[in-house]
Order: sequence, then C-alpha cells, then structure tokens
Amino acid sequence: MFTIKNHLEIENSRLTIGGVDTSNLVNEYGSPIYVTNEQRIRDNFRRYKKAFPDADLFYAAKANGNLTILKILAEEGAGADVFSDGELYTALLAGIPRDKILFNGNSKSDRELLMAVQTGVRVSVDSFDELNTLSSIAKNEGKVVDIAFRVNPDVSPKTHPKISTGLKTSKFGIPHDEVVSAYKQALDKPGVNPVGIHCHIGSQILEVEPFVETVNKMMDLVEQISRLGVEFEFVDIGSGLGIPYEKNIEVPTPNDLADSIVPIFNERCKAEGINPKLVLEPGRYLVGDSAILLTSVNTMKNAAKKFVGIDAGFNTMIRPVMYDAYHHAVVANKADKNAEDTYTIVGPICETGDIMATDRELPEIEKGDVIAFLDVGGYGFSMSSQYNGRPRCAELLVNKGDVDIIRKAETYADLLANQEVPPRFL
Repeated sequence: MFTIKNHLEIENSRLTIGGVDTSNLVNEYGSPIYVTNEQRIRDNFRRYKKAFPDADLFYAAKANGNLTILKILAEEGAGADVFSDGELYTALLAGIPRDKILFNGNSKSDRELLMAVQTGVRVSVDSFDELNTLSSIAKNEGKVVDIAFRVNPDVSPKTHPKISTGLKTSKFGIPHDEVVSAYKQALDKPGVNPVGIHCHIGSQILEVEPFVETVNKMMDLVEQISRLGVEFEFVDIGSGLGIPYEKNIEVPTPNDLADSIVPIFNERCKAEGINPKLVLEPGRYLVGDSAILLTSVNTMKNAAKKFVGIDAGFNTMIRPVMYDAYHHAVVANKADKNAEDTYTIVGPICETGDIMATDRELPEIEKGDVIAFLDVGGYGFSMSSQYNGRPRCAELLVNKGDVDIIRKAETYADLLANQEVPPRFL
C-alpha cells in the first residue's frame, strides 16, 4: 500500500499529505502543483543521520533546489553538494556553512571556480586541467582553497545508464589509476590544499554491494595518497541510495548501508592511523518521497488505449520520459476505491512520448478527477521547463495541516522574462 502514517493517508476517500486534503489544494491553488511535506523531509534526514551519526551529510542540491527545502535541511544540520554557481548561491543563502559545502562538477567555468575561491568553499576537482585553472585563480586572489579530487572508481551501480556516474566510460572524475598522480601535482601547486577525496557512483541504487566495492577502492587510494604526505580531513563517497518508486519492492535502508560500509571504513582508517570524516551526499532519499504532483484530468479518450489527458506533461515532470521512470499514480479524490479499468495517463505536450504512466489499473476516471503522482520530490520540479510555452507550476509546503506557498506559479509574462526585442521590430 502507498500510504505512510503521518505523511500520505486517506480520509473520506481522499488522499491527504501532511494532514491536508489534496483535492482541496487543487480547488484552492489550481493544478498542476507540487506539494511537499516538511516533516517527511526532516524525518528522512534524521533517519539517515541516526544511521551515520559520525558522518557529515551533504545534501545533493540538484535533487530539489527550492530555497525553503534547503533551509529545512540547513536547520537539520545538512551540508550541501552543489553542482553550479546557482546551487552554491542558493546553499549559502539558505544558511549552509561554507565548510560544509563541496563544489562538485565536471565542467566548471572559470567564473564558477572564482566564486568558489571567493566564498571559501571546498572544491571537488574533476580533471588535471581544472587543477591548473583553480590553482591560477586562487593564486591571483591571494587565497588557498581546500580541494578534493573526484575519482572515477570504475564501479557499476546497477542502475539506469543515464544516472550511472562511476563507470569507466563516465564523464565524471579522474580515472582511479591516475588519481595518485593528481595529488602529487596538487602538492606542488600554489593556491590549492588537498584535504579530501571524493567519488559518486550513481543514483537510485537498490543494492549495497556497489557501495562496499566503492569504499574499498577509495580506501586503497587513501592509503597510497596518505603516504605522499596528504592529511585527509574527509572521504566523500557520494550517495545514491534508492527509494521504492514501485511499492512492491524492497530497498536497502540507511541502516543497511551503514552496516555494510562503516565497519570497512573504520577498520581501514584505523589500520592506516588516520581519522578523516566520512561524508555522504544523499539527495533523492531525503526529498524523493516527501512530495507529490497533483494534476487534473482534462479529457478522456478511447482509442488504441484508454487515454487520460492531464494538465501536466514532461514539461512539469520529465522523469517518466527521460528515464522510463515509474511514479505511482493515485486518483486522489477516489483514493480508497478499487481498480475498475486500465488507463494510460498522458500529458498535453506536443510530443508522442509525453506519457506519464502506461497501462495502470485504477478506479474509474472522469474529467475533473485529480491524479496524484507520488515520490516526485527529487528531480521533479528541478528538471521542469517551459516547453510548449507552458509556465512552470507552483510549489506548496504542508506541515501538520498548515499550507505555505514556497514558489508562485509562473505567468505568461515569465515566459518572456529577459527577452529583448530589437528596436526594428517595434
């Protein structure tokens, strides 16, 4: 069953989130609309932190970059893994301490590296070329920046190819057999101070074995690099722990992950006589199941399939189209009703592939019903667009019955924001 106590529940046949009736939310605020339960984020973070009490958790800001979400996690003590100057700006604005931010990325611009140096955050260096550029920028600024190198560990996370980031063929990181050389060079460069090591093998990982392989490979490198004189302050192994989008599957918990890797990490550190901080970068696990996307049924059509046309397509949530991702669909105003037919739910975008859910057994659906897609808090709104001239939707935050708007819906004017028409066309 999809319900979660104190999060997603059913009252009077209607789906509620955080104690709020979803049909009432659509009536008041319109649709499509993202709705996030604040308490669920806090509970997810605390569950992860309880499993890793001695580690630092750097939230992967790419999963959901809403400022309020970042502020919630900052209050809980999270750091941030950021992948752009915009994510860095937002993380700092949210109150995340500079020493708990790691600036990641495989193709940082000189402008972004300058911002990292000026703000005093740590940088995960992704290439020898980037090392040279960062060293030059830091030297010119008269500063020294703490760095890690991102390692490509050549580990298969057994997930979707588009979110496998630790494969040998991936664009991310320095090949693991070249990393020792990178640290040797860094020790002779001005403006950079190697204090950590970093990797990330992928997202939506449903087994712990790839993490075990990763920790062992990383600690092999730590041992070699420590003998060069590098004093490691942290070892960042990324994250990527998956969540159960399909409700009938078992997934590893943070406790399962901790039981598998913490003893290895501690034993290897003790054997080497070092005491670095373990860092993890959870994103999807913290925010994924905290949010739902509420949509309204525009039209019904009997054709090759029974099509349900809703007001949200891949402009609003691209995961089903981009990754063939499954998101559980609930008829929110008939949440406890039995399935009566098989439907394919499609969006309004002018693309054949704009299919949100295929062949789902659901209660009878009619025009005006509300369809809720679950587990959209990670890589949902953050990957949305204005394609087909559709303004991006609003975001709400619910908490124990209260509702706040945390992002206003865009207007037609927002479609033209920052466009300039040359005088000859006026």
